[in-house]
Amino acid sequence: MNARTEDFIAEDLRYDWSADEIAALFSQPFNDLLFQAQTIHRQHFDPNQVQVSSLLSIKTGKCPEDCAYCPQSVRHDAELEVDPLMPLDEVLAAATKAKEMGSTRFCMGAAWRSPKDKDLIPVIKMVEGVKALGMETCLTLGMLTGSQTQKLKDAGLDYYNHNLDTSPDFYGEIISTRTYQDRLDTLEHVRDAGIHVCCGGIVGMGETRDDRVGLLQQLANQPQHPESVPINMLVRVEGTPLANEQELDHLEFVRTLAVARIMMPRSYVRLSAGREAMSDELQALCFFAGANSIFYGEKLLTTPNPDTGHDMALFENLGIKVMQ
Repeated sequence: MNARTEDFIAEDLRYDWSADEIAALFSQPFNDLLFQAQTIHRQHFDPNQVQVSSLLSIKTGKCPEDCAYCPQSVRHDAELEVDPLMPLDEVLAAATKAKEMGSTRFCMGAAWRSPKDKDLIPVIKMVEGVKALGMETCLTLGMLTGSQTQKLKDAGLDYYNHNLDTSPDFYGEIISTRTYQDRLDTLEHVRDAGIHVCCGGIVGMGETRDDRVGLLQQLANQPQHPESVPINMLVRVEGTPLANEQELDHLEFVRTLAVARIMMPRSYVRLSAGREAMSDELQALCFFAGANSIFYGEKLLTTPNPDTGHDMALFENLGIKVMQ
């Protein structure tokens, strides 16, 4: 173990990362970075265990936002089947199936900019129903008020997902219909209600490494690290403004995961969107870099994901056990 790694372990949790410090992590030789990330990962987690979540789109399409990566926006020409809010029995059937496949957390996403109070009434019943199955619950519904987050907490919600997407400097290139501060305000409401935070971002949208530094700085310098940090590789969807964006170098993606692990050592770092196009070897590198959570199932809201049989075969080959 080198002295630099020992320093990071001794400091453990930090909330004061400078951009220069983060950039220095990214710039390390690849083997040194992965060794540091794996060493820190082993201080807090079983290195051969992964947490599995399932994600269901409970309301699809017609979102008024203009997020450049998202096929659910009404402003884009992606071919997407629009579906209203799902009935409770269908949601619970999907949650039951997810539990049988090994998922311990069931995440539900609805394409709202910010739900109205009346929209939460059926969603709260979904949260209560999934909790009754013995699963952790997670929602992503857009921006929330303080009173709305408290209602969801009272219903038993465990996690709320609200990604920052990218750095503050690059954010305006991706989204214009809500501000970065809007996102931070929702995260503050979620924290104040006592709900766990799931918050990460998307890489490969044309941002620079400095922007990836800026995203991780924003995540790690929150008053409390997000309990779950999804790192998404852009899925390029026809009809969206980023459909023809150049693919991010795969080793740069692994570096991003490794730096996230070092900066947020006790968080679950989730290997999220983009896995369907990743080789087994690349995913193995991601797990070695400190990723220890995935979305399980053949679809992530509207984009493809590896089938469960392939995932289980990969886990068996790597000697990875699914967290119960």
